Amino acid sequence: MPLARRLTLGDAVAIGLGSMIGAGVFAVWAPAIGAAGSGILIALAIAAVVAYGNATASAQLAAAHPVAGGTYAYARAEIGPWWGFVAGWSFVIGKIASCAAMAMTFAAYAAPAGWQVPVAAAAVAALAVVNCFGVTRTALLTRILVVCSLLGIAVAVGFGLGAAPTAAPGPLPDATAYGVLQGAGLLFFAFAGYARIATMGEEVVDPSKTIPRAIVLALGGAVVVYTLVCVAVVLVLGGDAIRSMAPLVDLLDAAGASAWAPVIRVAAAAASLGALLALLTGIGRTTLAMARESDVPRFLAKIDERHHVPQRAEIMIAVIVIAIVLFADLRGAIGFSSFGVLLYYFIANAAAFRQTGSARRYPRALQVIGALGCLVLVATLPVLASTIGAGVVLLGVGYRMLRLRLARV
Repeated sequence: MPLARRLTLGDAVAIGLGSMIGAGVFAVWAPAIGAAGSGILIALAIAAVVAYGNATASAQLAAAHPVAGGTYAYARAEIGPWWGFVAGWSFVIGKIASCAAMAMTFAAYAAPAGWQVPVAAAAVAALAVVNCFGVTRTALLTRILVVCSLLGIAVAVGFGLGAAPTAAPGPLPDATAYGVLQGAGLLFFAFAGYARIATMGEEVVDPSKTIPRAIVLALGGAVVVYTLVCVAVVLVLGGDAIRSMAPLVDLLDAAGASAWAPVIRVAAAAASLGALLALLTGIGRTTLAMARESDVPRFLAKIDERHHVPQRAEIMIAVIVIAIVLFADLRGAIGFSSFGVLLYYFIANAAAFRQTGSARRYPRALQVIGALGCLVLVATLPVLASTIGAGVVLLGVGYRMLRLRLARV
């Protein structure tokens, strides 16, 4: 049974922005500035260039293959089943880590001390219920959350760029080439939301036109927002941002506008919920596509006849994310997520590079830039995150090899 095509261009852009804004603005600045130091703007530019190369690859593939599953489906069609499996598995594990990071970010801003873990788990459960009642409800809620987020960010950036700091900002660490690249790898975590648009290709109206436009619009909007916030944080907080768990709240304090802090906390909570909602939706669709091919258990391929969503997949993913929330660390989740997502996009670029004829929409040079950028950024991620990521990817490969062998017996 196919999914219903109900998402418009505005819905798709909102889902993409909702996936990016929360992560980039409210979760990643401390580790990214800690790694890149005074080269943080260079790191942001590198992450944006790699993201653009990846976005054009995703857009080109989505236009030719307007089905659920994103690069899992694209790579199966363009390169082969094994490439598709590694892409889908990397997406699922990386984005499950992202879900946990977003839930923790929401709780850090919205919950009182001591209640962060149960509040984060409750948020995952509540949004999983929303997803189970239909994709149009998901798109509407995402639009509301994105608007709330952008209003709060506008307040923080306005005060940060327009007011004189009450104290001199702390010095930024000196930049190194390795540090800048590691910072770019961590910042890439914030740019990966446009993948959610591609993974929902079976539910978008006129996907061959809507998906490429939505991906470019969502990414462009996110780049503008990240740049403004980065400049404001660096000018007002400087190196002090490295120790900040809530940099935009601290930015207001330093700018003498502490009275506006509740607005930022509400915006941060809304942004994190928007990212979490869109992440859960995208992972569910990739899991659905993998289940249809038996790359994960086939019972997850069931689509609810009333609401036209893969409810079993949504529920299973929510349970796993809640388990991670109970034991995970925010910075570790960001590094692990970046590993999975960068590997996913490396395969997306390889698949798009092989397209020919009328399927080609962008120069192959963009796919080369995207693929090489992914490899470089993966190599500079924290060692522990890369080691765990590689181990989980190999575990998935072992599972598929065992399933294929048993199927031949």
